[in-house]
Parts: sequence; structure tokens; C-alpha cells
Amino acid sequence: MRHKEAKIASIFGILGNIFLFVIKIIVGFISKSQAMIADAVNSGSDVFNSFMTLVGNKIASKKADSDHNLGHGKAEYIFSMLISITMILAGAKILYESFMALINDNKLIFSYVLVIVCIINIIIKFALYLYTNYVSKKYKNLLVKANSIDHRNDCFITFSNLCAIILTKFNVKYVDGIVGISISLYIIISGIKIFKESYDVLMDKAMSLETKKEVLEIIKNNKDIKGFRHFNATPVGYQYQISFTIFVDGNMSTYQSHQIADDLEKEIIRKIDEVYLVVIHVNPYEEK
Repeated sequence: MRHKEAKIASIFGILGNIFLFVIKIIVGFISKSQAMIADAVNSGSDVFNSFMTLVGNKIASKKADSDHNLGHGKAEYIFSMLISITMILAGAKILYESFMALINDNKLIFSYVLVIVCIINIIIKFALYLYTNYVSKKYKNLLVKANSIDHRNDCFITFSNLCAIILTKFNVKYVDGIVGISISLYIIISGIKIFKESYDVLMDKAMSLETKKEVLEIIKNNKDIKGFRHFNATPVGYQYQISFTIFVDGNMSTYQSHQIADDLEKEIIRKIDEVYLVVIHVNPYEEK
């Protein structure tokens, strides 16, 4: 279900962004609005990002096999990193073009069509944001989260664009270039944030302290466990494989001690969605 919802979100993103790209690029060139052209380029990169989300999600949904014992979950973060790089590059290009437009004093031609395009963009992007934000939070999917952030950013960006267009009616022309620069910086910052989050997972960053605390509380609440150590967590896609050693009464039979470990594994996986696999080593407890 997680991957199915991500697929639907990707398809909606592709269709919505293609539509917005076409109308914005046409209106942007006709009106000579650098901010609108920048917004159109952003929508073009969003089409690519949504496509990458679709491909990355398809690969990440594959089950474990002989070559990938823990599945293909990290593909989600590899493709998220690719998306972040395209965002940073697109932002840098828009930054340069907007800066040059400001220096060369490019004139924006006011048009009510520009206003209408902005309003349409805000409505579509906000609807996409609500849906993708819901899916990303429900299934903790970074690929969908990246798209969700993009949709949210576009709402604010286009609103700023709308303000710049309205101001031109009052002969305030320089705002268009400034808005284009603001858009580019916003895209770059968002790209860097997604890149860092993807990088952290790919570099096996430890699970959050909150999640670790939840796991440790489950272990501590088991009366048969006298102690534990060697706790380790390794990311597997959006989840973690954890391992640790528990100490139980040395007088227990092998069956009893391993039954405790088996029950503990099932309890942790059942209660904590972030945990994909639990590996427990059992040792006899000694008073010393």
C-alpha cells in the first residue's frame, strides 16, 4: 500500500506539473516575466522529479532477493538525492538569469493572464501538497516528502510571483527580478535539505533518539531480561535493522531463552514501524 500510494502521488505530480509548465512558459515569454519563466523552469524540474519519484518508488518496492538481502529500500534515498541535485542546479540557473534580468532592467508587461495563471498554479499546487504531505507522513516516504516540499514551496513562490505581477501595474518593475532571485534561493535551500536527509540514510545514520528510546523501553519492560548491551541500528530504506545482546537467567533452557528473544523481536516490530528487522543475541546473566 505504501508504494501504491507513492505511485499515485507521482502520477498526479507528473500530470499537474506538465500542465503548469506549459501554461507558465508560454505566458512567461509573452509577458517577458523573469519570475514567471523561473516558475516555469521550476515546474519543468518538478516533472522530472515526479518521474524520478515514480521510478525510485518502483525499485524500492522490490522485495529482498539473493543479491539484495535487505531489499531495495535505499533506492528511495538514492533517487531523492538525484532529485535534490536537479533542484540545486535548476535553482542556480534561475539565480543567474534573474540576477542578469535585474541588472539589465528587463521590463515586465502586466497582464491579467499572468494573474490567472498564478491563481491556477496555487490551487493545483496546494491540492498536490495536501495529498503528497498526507502520503509522506503516513508512510514516511522521503521521495514523496521531497515532492510535497516542492509543491508547498511552489505555493509560496507563486504567491510572491503574483505580488510582483500586481506591483508592476503600479510601475514597480524591479520586484520581478528580486522575486526570481528569491525563488532560486528557495529552490537551492530545499534541494540542500533533501540532499542532506538522503545522505544521512545512505551513510547509515543512527535512528533518532526518540525511536531508540521506544525500543529500549520495550526491552526494559521485559521482566525476564536482566540486562542488554551492544545496541546497533542500521537504516534499511525508511526503516532500520537493529541488533543487540540480552542477558537472561542462565538456568533457563535454550528453548526458553530463545523464546524470550523471539517474542521480543515480534513485539518491537509490531509496536515500532521504523524497525524492519530485529536480531537478538542471547547470553546467560551473571551477578558479577
